[in-house]
Amino acid sequence: MDGFGIAVAAFIIITLAVGVFAGKLVKNSGKRMIVAGKSLPLAMVGTMLAAQAVDGNSSLGNVSLVFEFGFWAGAAIPIGLGLCLFVTAAFYAKPLNKMSMITLPDFYFRRYGNGAEGLSGILMIISFLILVAGNLAASGFILEVVFGIDYFWGISISALVIVAYTIAGGLFASAYTNLFQVYLAIGSFWAGFLFFYGNYADVPWDVIYNNAPPEFMDLSGLYDIANGALINWGAILALGLGDIVALDFMERVFSARGPKTAQRGALMGGALTLFTVVPTSMLGIVAFYYLPVDTDPALTLPILSTEFMPFAIGAAILMGVVGASMSTASGGLLAISSVISRNLMQRIIRRRWMGKENWSDSKLLVVTRIAIIPMMIVGTIIGYFVPAPGIYLILAFDIVFAGAFAPLTFGLFWKKANMPAAIASLIIGSAFRLIFFFTMPEEWAGLDTMIPPIIAFIVFFVVALATQSKYPGKARHDVRDYVPPEEDVIAGEDLKHFKDGSEAMPCEMDRSNPSGPDEDLASKNAL
Repeated sequence: MDGFGIAVAAFIIITLAVGVFAGKLVKNSGKRMIVAGKSLPLAMVGTMLAAQAVDGNSSLGNVSLVFEFGFWAGAAIPIGLGLCLFVTAAFYAKPLNKMSMITLPDFYFRRYGNGAEGLSGILMIISFLILVAGNLAASGFILEVVFGIDYFWGISISALVIVAYTIAGGLFASAYTNLFQVYLAIGSFWAGFLFFYGNYADVPWDVIYNNAPPEFMDLSGLYDIANGALINWGAILALGLGDIVALDFMERVFSARGPKTAQRGALMGGALTLFTVVPTSMLGIVAFYYLPVDTDPALTLPILSTEFMPFAIGAAILMGVVGASMSTASGGLLAISSVISRNLMQRIIRRRWMGKENWSDSKLLVVTRIAIIPMMIVGTIIGYFVPAPGIYLILAFDIVFAGAFAPLTFGLFWKKANMPAAIASLIIGSAFRLIFFFTMPEEWAGLDTMIPPIIAFIVFFVVALATQSKYPGKARHDVRDYVPPEEDVIAGEDLKHFKDGSEAMPCEMDRSNPSGPDEDLASKNAL
């Protein structure tokens, strides 16, 4: 094992140790495992949101797409993710954090009922299995290069480490490992880019830059269909808006100890994400100069780091990407498992269909941990047989962008949003995305991403207006301002006291803003 292998191995061991140690903070609580008890400060929330954006899918995907198709093909990923976090901060973070939820499908349950909860949960599980697979693939590629092992063993090692610290520490594991993972990744990306840009390499920067075809670097990637403009805009919109319906992003928004903390954390995460646009994208241009055109695109960043950069910079990039990939895979895996345990098993299957008593907080913890294992096996299988970091990231949010974005947005901001509209939007939007996957001509690729959510918004609006007499949306609109008692949330009976006019819990002060009150109504009990 060479120096790169030793560095990455040591980093993985440290990550595992910190993640497992964070398990002490779970305290036999499912809610603490899934959303850290709604107790995290700004620095952790912002860092975790950035880590979910600056992951293996994003960084390896960015470099590899630039290497293949040009600057905008790759830069669309961090631009879209940064845009998503800014939009989340502007419109979604505060009201969603205030509602004191455990999973994002909780919103669909409170606003629309079990049907929308189940459909949205299934869509999000499919979406995040793809996301987990992409990050496992990214980790597997790096371990394959630095350890000189088969890709199968690389992805398997990554999966085992992620399962271990996710089961142990849940969201607390991500919170504490991200503190050293994401800043190492961002710093090393810039160091790698500046190494080439500052003419410290064996080739001057202008030679490297001018080697790329003109269409790789000009603005045609944003307006010329022949140069991928539709695909690039589709990626930006899928990530910029579809990623709002992201289980892992929303876990972190929910984990903030107050609405203002959630909003500022999203702003912080968005700024850190956009800070990576230039270095990661330009490393793809560097790879285009140094590597043969037939190089496996997924291996461009690992090969560039190990063969053409100083050891310290290359090792830091590899450690940062592995850490961020594991963090996102862990967050996605936890999110999937919590939707299965919380929304599908606890509330729909057990309570609604079987009429049995709800689980305790500790029971929710146990079932969530058990669900992690089969979900990781499925994600590993997908990542092994169809490895495609970058493409996976965009595809993952195509799915929820098509069907689940309209019900979330209308549900928050339109009083006439109702159950039939949500169900119709979820089904029809997703169906059109599936149909376009098979029927959209290749030259119009990108429209298959952009058209389905527009259809879903139109369907939602029309169906909601047509069904108001029987299903008045205003009956549940105020649920966005209602904070259930802690025991109701844990039991899955979020609306137990909503319809009888019970008051929400008293207002607490946001610990990130001690000088004035905030809307954090549940942080005291969460801690």
